[in-house]
Amino acid sequence: DPSVLFTTAGMQQFKEYFIGKPSPFGKRAVSCQKCFRTSDIESVGDESHLTFLEMLGNFSFGEYFKEEAVKFAFEFIFEELKLKKDDFIFTVFGGDPSAGSGQAVPFDEESFLILKKLGVPENKIKKCGRADNFWGPTGKEGPCGPTVEFHINDTELWNLVFNEYFQDEKGELTPLKQKGVDTGMGLERLTMAVQNKPSVFETDLFLPLIQEIEKNTPKSYLLNSKSYRIIADHTKSAVFLISEGIFSSNVERGYVLRRILRRAIRYGKLLNLPKNFLIPLSQIAIEIYKEVYPEIKSKETDILTAIQNEEEKFEKTLVQGIKEATSLIIAKGSISGEEAFRLYESSGTPLAFIIEIIEEKGVKIDKERLRKDFDEALKKHQEISRAGAEKKFGGVGKEASYEATKLHTATHLLHTALREILGVNVKQMGSDITAQRLRFDFSHPQKMTEEEIKKVEDLVNQKIKEDLEVKKEEMSYEEAIKSGALAFFKEKYPERVSVYSAGNPSDPSGRVFSREICAGPHVKRTSEIGHLEIIKEESSGAGVRRIRAVLQK
Repeated sequence: DPSVLFTTAGMQQFKEYFIGKPSPFGKRAVSCQKCFRTSDIESVGDESHLTFLEMLGNFSFGEYFKEEAVKFAFEFIFEELKLKKDDFIFTVFGGDPSAGSGQAVPFDEESFLILKKLGVPENKIKKCGRADNFWGPTGKEGPCGPTVEFHINDTELWNLVFNEYFQDEKGELTPLKQKGVDTGMGLERLTMAVQNKPSVFETDLFLPLIQEIEKNTPKSYLLNSKSYRIIADHTKSAVFLISEGIFSSNVERGYVLRRILRRAIRYGKLLNLPKNFLIPLSQIAIEIYKEVYPEIKSKETDILTAIQNEEEKFEKTLVQGIKEATSLIIAKGSISGEEAFRLYESSGTPLAFIIEIIEEKGVKIDKERLRKDFDEALKKHQEISRAGAEKKFGGVGKEASYEATKLHTATHLLHTALREILGVNVKQMGSDITAQRLRFDFSHPQKMTEEEIKKVEDLVNQKIKEDLEVKKEEMSYEEAIKSGALAFFKEKYPERVSVYSAGNPSDPSGRVFSREICAGPHVKRTSEIGHLEIIKEESSGAGVRRIRAVLQK
């Protein structure tokens, strides 16, 4: 889903099938989806919140609905896994008298009665409002609907979403012609329930990591379960992100990876763990998952190298930050919460380190006030970051949408140009388009030369100047491939597909420059695009290169 940096929920790749696009999987699907999210990062360290998780889900695209979905869940939880029904509380949507733009959304009585019919006592069914039991949409518009949730020991285990409505940008709800089911259950929480553990960190998915941290913690340090849990979670997340070809950087996904790695390192330093302590932890994480996800074992060297490089780089930054903090405290005799946060933001120097320096220098300071001012500065920064993310990855207006459309068509031209210059070994490995830029990943064994980059850029701009017509045709998938249409190698396609071609209709040979299977949207003619400028060519993983490009007016 190009509107997010990471897959944060198992349903994101299925969104279009809930609103009518034919599903290549049929009308039913189940999945185990690797997910990564930082929205709950401040809660990581409690009993159940994580940044990396495996999301289990079952989905219906216009086939079974509420009764079947609830029965499937009951069968799996109480008959297959043999968990005790008495340990569960169930929640349903209690209705909202003024949802959206004033529309009333009724109480989900159907789900309530289904639960009663399955033998759930009425006092075990709670009616909750829109904030708790009405899911979606993701972004400013999309499918949404009431939910039924299964809770065990105050932890949400399984969320069954019934997509009944489409919410537009104004918040107005329209009943969907095709109703759908979207469920999500974290494997880690399920494991906690099945193994009867008080937290996910005491299951066999985490315990070897926790034990390794405990083993290396000096005896003088008291047990700090939250620190252990954060280090274990962030290490596992880093292993999986790097295995997907993401490496530390100062932008986008790479920036998120860098932040969680440095957060783990900071907590390790507070526990006085040995240098490069993330390496053995990463190896343990790989051992736990290598059978299920063999790609993390095959990329073990890349993973460990990337983590060690980041730890060594951060060590230098942190030393400099401690020097700056010391100089500031000596010069001023104090330090403000805002200054402490700036040091934390620029060098990662934890507030606890700064307080240690203050105490070493014998400086008198109100530590509680310092912590409060630091927390306020951190909260302000998070609010600004959140607003920026919503602006970047949320809904876009007409002008921005048109800019993204131009870049979408430019991506097709770029794909063909790369194959013309570098050879047909080039295959699309992924892409991400915003209103400001395009990012295109493709298979290629080595770094492109400056000459190759220039040739690709010139060829794309030549085709833009030729004012080629962009034409859409619908045909079977087999016909599309026979016609020479390119396809994204990871994608699964329905039987009928849309093919977009860019060519000169007056060319008697009928030859087109680019032809791809795609859902659109695209401009009508290439001259609308403007001028493409490639601003960067870089590695995106083993055997994969990445191009970043923008349009010049």
